[in-house]
Amino acid sequence: MDLFDIDNAQQESDKNKRVQELEKLILKYQNSYYNGEAEISDSEFDKLWDELKSLNPQSSILKKIGTDSGNFEKAKHVMPMGSQEKAASPEEFLTWATKHKYDEYLVEYKLDGASLELQYENGKLKRAVTRGDGSIGDDITQNASRMKGVISVLLDSPEFTGGIRGEVIMTHDVHKQFFSDKANCRNAANGLMKRKDGEGSEHLQLIVYDALSTAGENPFSNEVEKIEWLKAQGFFVSPLQICKTAEDVIDYRVSVMEMRKSLEYDIDGLVVKEKIINFEDAKRNRPDRQIAFKFSLEEAISVVKEVEWSKSGSTYTPVAIFEPVELAGTTVQRASLANPDTLRKLGVKIGSHVVVVKRGEIIPKIERVLVNENLSNLQEIEFPKICDACNSPLEDAGSKLFCPNKNCKKRILHRVFKWIECLDIRDFGETLITELFNDGLLNSVSDIYKLTQENLVPYFLNEESQEKVSKGVKTSKGAKKVFDSIQNHRRTTLAKFVAGFDIEGIGESMVEKLIESGFNSLEKLLSATQEEFANVYMFAEITAKTLREGLDENKDEMQELVKSKTIEIEEILQGGKFSDLSFCFTGELHSLKRSEASELVKKLGGSTKSSVTKDLTYLVTNDTESGSSKNAKAKQFGIKIINEDEFLKMARG
Repeated sequence: MDLFDIDNAQQESDKNKRVQELEKLILKYQNSYYNGEAEISDSEFDKLWDELKSLNPQSSILKKIGTDSGNFEKAKHVMPMGSQEKAASPEEFLTWATKHKYDEYLVEYKLDGASLELQYENGKLKRAVTRGDGSIGDDITQNASRMKGVISVLLDSPEFTGGIRGEVIMTHDVHKQFFSDKANCRNAANGLMKRKDGEGSEHLQLIVYDALSTAGENPFSNEVEKIEWLKAQGFFVSPLQICKTAEDVIDYRVSVMEMRKSLEYDIDGLVVKEKIINFEDAKRNRPDRQIAFKFSLEEAISVVKEVEWSKSGSTYTPVAIFEPVELAGTTVQRASLANPDTLRKLGVKIGSHVVVVKRGEIIPKIERVLVNENLSNLQEIEFPKICDACNSPLEDAGSKLFCPNKNCKKRILHRVFKWIECLDIRDFGETLITELFNDGLLNSVSDIYKLTQENLVPYFLNEESQEKVSKGVKTSKGAKKVFDSIQNHRRTTLAKFVAGFDIEGIGESMVEKLIESGFNSLEKLLSATQEEFANVYMFAEITAKTLREGLDENKDEMQELVKSKTIEIEEILQGGKFSDLSFCFTGELHSLKRSEASELVKKLGGSTKSSVTKDLTYLVTNDTESGSSKNAKAKQFGIKIINEDEFLKMARG
């Protein structure tokens, strides 16, 4: 067996181990959920379910629903009670909708309660059965008969024999008045409906949404008529919305998100289906023709109060300030609007109701604007017209609003800050840089390397020390420290060198994309065309244009820094031992910093990634058995996980 076979065997073993772990966790949390004491949130459970589905789609656990307590007699369902496919974002829903094109999309609330099937014979209630494992559940007829919305006799359809499915819910008022000790309405409802003595069931309510006749024809021919028939029998039903397009469904979901707090019961999404009744699809454990379009903890509705303009170098970026909302456990009230074109495309105005999202991202963003009929309350956003540093008219290029003056002081100062940051010149703080800039000693990147210790000493001495300086004593440990740090950073990578010139949107990782595409020297970058840049992955016409203009603007200084040997650009090692290998570092390293480890990889011809993707070669972590998302994803993709010592042996071996 060669090394490749050993690696594959280890990856398969890790994958199987994770599958077994996920199956145990899902069974555990299913049992606690169906017995009224859920231990984790729906979103956390969904992550476990999705991970298992990606690792082993054929797992038998994915075909099971759950279990009930042993306090009641068991009974079979007369209609399927499986789970639904789900989408947690507009993107996921649109992916589903492209494969399910309907003339009309029927949309109902996804009730956050406990499923219950009412079984009737000739219009009379015979049993009320919980969801159980999807085929057999607990017979809780005595408890159900005390619930609001459970009808014992169907006076309007005395001939009906079959099943009616609904959701047992607890209203917010009832929870607040009687069961505030329970974590939420759903947990409280689950616990009450399964009490052996039935006590408290009168506080629960059933809302129905499905029906099936098992004797004779159904008294309805489509899903709309089904809801009307249920209403005619006297049942509580949730609102039915008919949407013409998938985009209309997304807009309706947004409007429901905004008003859901005013509902008397909890919902955690919408159910989207077609108008025709598809009996074959309904028999599946997970029907394909309908989907649960869930709400997410990472999105919320808010109202824009104002728009600020963040100034970074020459660029002015719009930032929306809105009413505070909770997103993924944090309170946020600001979101970047990226640029003028994005602002205009979204149609954001002061007073707009907006969807704010934070889907696994650190920075929240505004995803869309709700249509507001009361346009008189909305105010247009005022764009700045003049640069507040040099009074030059700002240029609105659509993709950015910026000061075109190359000699703008704010623009120059920001570039100096960027260079110091990219080359990691320590002890050269923002205050010192600003003072040197204001005194005329720092007007370019080149000026950084012209500074002497004598230049720096006055900025580290107090008034008493200044008197000594005037007498010829010019010493300062702080000044020497900054000077030495500058001198120790005359050698850098091509990616850091270009990123340090603060070209809009061109950071170190973007330059690395260019290097990987063959632009692996300063000369090649300076001579390349805009069209050639546009063909590089992650670059498009606008980014390529910005890069070309930025290189042209800084070409003379870039070439002079290299020609004068003020800066030495490290040669990229071709065919090094890490050639064609990629690494992602996570967690704390002990013998070196993560930035130093990344530099080592690049020096040896490899590349680094900030996240785990399918084409990653190694994930480096000192906690290889961690249950972190990166470890789990690496195992899912079959990526080898190594520790710091193994990485260093590879690098130095």
